[in-house]
Amino acid sequence: MPTHHTPPERFVTLRGRRFGYLDFGGDGPAVLALHGHFGRGRIFAGLADALRGRYRVIALDQRAHGTSDNGGDVRPEEYVADAAEFVQALGLAPVAVVGHSMGGAVGYLLAARHPELVHALAVVDMGAVTGEPEVAHPVLDVTGWPRRAPSRAALAAGIEAAGIPDPGYFMDSAVEFADGWGLLFDHGDMMRSQRALLGDYWAEWASGRQPALLLRGAASTILSASMARRMAGRRPGCELVEFPGCGHWLYADDPDAFARAVGGFLDRHRPAG
Repeated sequence: MPTHHTPPERFVTLRGRRFGYLDFGGDGPAVLALHGHFGRGRIFAGLADALRGRYRVIALDQRAHGTSDNGGDVRPEEYVADAAEFVQALGLAPVAVVGHSMGGAVGYLLAARHPELVHALAVVDMGAVTGEPEVAHPVLDVTGWPRRAPSRAALAAGIEAAGIPDPGYFMDSAVEFADGWGLLFDHGDMMRSQRALLGDYWAEWASGRQPALLLRGAASTILSASMARRMAGRRPGCELVEFPGCGHWLYADDPDAFARAVGGFLDRHRPAG
């Protein structure tokens, strides 16, 4: 697996909470990257490398994730308010937003509720309806996952034993604490946040007028082909791209194609000046 440049973590206080973020730098237009549940901003390092010299990718660790503060209110509207405050605090507006999974929902909600802050939107494998029956298993039960383990390998093995055959995505949040290896996110926060996101967001998706790119992994269990087609049809100017052989984490399954699709979309909708 290639090694990507990851800049030092930066921190900002927004709405009384401490947030971590990565600014990959560059003089090009800003791109706000929003990860999904259980993730953190560093998952976008490959995309940032691919876009280097053309765009400035800034990846936020959203509330209760990564190095940002855990706990508190984890309803979608709080994630959206955080993102809006972040864009304004860093003087990024209007920004292009790339969001994966839950981050994709935060992205299209941000674009609908704060259109002045977003000029283009790329949603990665996330639907306009986030619960059943559109998504067969919308909540991943992590209540039985290990809190601490004596080593990184033991933590990964514990997650595998809980039913995750490839825990790599989750292990991006693995760190060594004083009492052993654990995950940066709180298990209870993740359960509450996943449940809070369940809903029907057709009105917000369809009301957006920014250029939009919808990316779907052909083997995704989160965004069905029929849902993706309906989303593209109900939002003016939406482009739909499907990635053969890819699942929900398509940016990791086919990073080159992912970067080409996102980069090409951003180039077509690059802001003047």
